[in-house]
Order: sequence, then C-alpha cells, then structure tokens
Amino acid sequence: MEKLTIKSWALDDRPREKLIAKGKTSLSDAELIAILIGSGNRNESAVALSKRILKSIDGNINQLAKLSLEKLMEFKGIGEAKAISIITALELGKRRQLEVALEKPKITSSKDASLVLQSIIGDLEHEEFWVLFLNNSNKVIAKTQVSKGGLTATVVDVRLLFKRALELACVAIIVAHNHPSGKLQPSNADKQLTKKIKDAGFTLDIKLLDHLIITQKDYFSFADEGIL
Repeated sequence: MEKLTIKSWALDDRPREKLIAKGKTSLSDAELIAILIGSGNRNESAVALSKRILKSIDGNINQLAKLSLEKLMEFKGIGEAKAISIITALELGKRRQLEVALEKPKITSSKDASLVLQSIIGDLEHEEFWVLFLNNSNKVIAKTQVSKGGLTATVVDVRLLFKRALELACVAIIVAHNHPSGKLQPSNADKQLTKKIKDAGFTLDIKLLDHLIITQKDYFSFADEGIL
C-alpha cells in the first residue's frame, strides 16, 4: 500500500492549495506541518500524522520546538529528512522572533519587556539571567546574558552587571531570569538578589525598573506586584 501523499487527498484537504486560495493564516498548525513533511505513512495522511504529533505535546508549538531529531523520528512516517524540515522551520521562526526583539524597542510597561525577553529565554530548559540596558528615553540600547545556570538556579555577579551598565552609560536597567518549571512565584533568593541589584544601582544612579520572571507563556513583574 502506498503512502498517502498530498496529491492523493481531496481538494479541500490539500493545505498547499488552501494556502494559495485562502492565504497562510487560514491553515491550522497541523496543515502547516503537513506541508513541511509532504506525506504521511501507509495508514494516515500528512495532516493526520501532524495532528498526532501535535496531540502528543498538547498542541504546544513551543514544546514541538524542543523535540530532538530522535524524538521526532519515533513517529511512524517521520524520517530524518522530515524531522530536519520541522526543526529547521521552527528554528527560523524563533530567529525571526528574536530579530524583532533586537530592534531596540521602547519599554513602557512590564509587558513590553516580557515580549523582548520571552523570545530569548522563554523556552529554555535551563535558567539564564539577562539584563536590558535602557537610555533616558527608555529604549533598549543593549541586552546581555549575565549568567547561565542549571535547571533551578543561576548565579549572578552584580559587579559584572553594573560594569556593563557603566560602559553603556545607561540610566536604567530591567533584569530577568526564566523559570523552566513554569512556576512564576519568586523565591527568597530572587527577592534578595533584586534588593542587592536595586541597592547597587541606587549608589551608581542607575535605576532598577523591574525584575521579571519569564516562562513560555507568562511572566511575573516585581514592579507590578509592588515588591521591587
């Protein structure tokens, strides 16, 4: 029995033709993935296979981006070439999102800052601590990774943080780290570090505007919660 290729589907089930006729936004996630892989297996179409892959990760594209080549190839009908196509497409999407974040946006709220940072650290499986350096117009003039840690913690050298701040002659900073666990609640260590950074900034006349805890889909703002 031959594989069910896109050409063998009913016209209404062909995502390529649907894209041409109705535009890219009309396609579901499964249909977009189906175009990438081109064909399914002997028992299911590319769309059905794509739906099965998405169901295994609760439809979360961020989780799909974390699947390794080997994990993707565990699905019947996904060989090395198809797995590479999926990984490549998702990596391009991530890099596009990152380029938008690098356009020196103006920060007017915690939401603005979270959008910049989620594209950088939101889907990591280890903790990283980053700093946004702002000028007197609240525009981001630089972003720097201060430290990289394990699954549950990262160590921050406050001296190196402010060395970079002084080099850039910034007037304010926003610090952030991610919680791979998805939990937004700050730890006592998070609170102590925030106070340490705030006090050091006060001495140097560099204001700490916020400390954000970033997850894939949400964030926690020390400033918004009144604990900065």
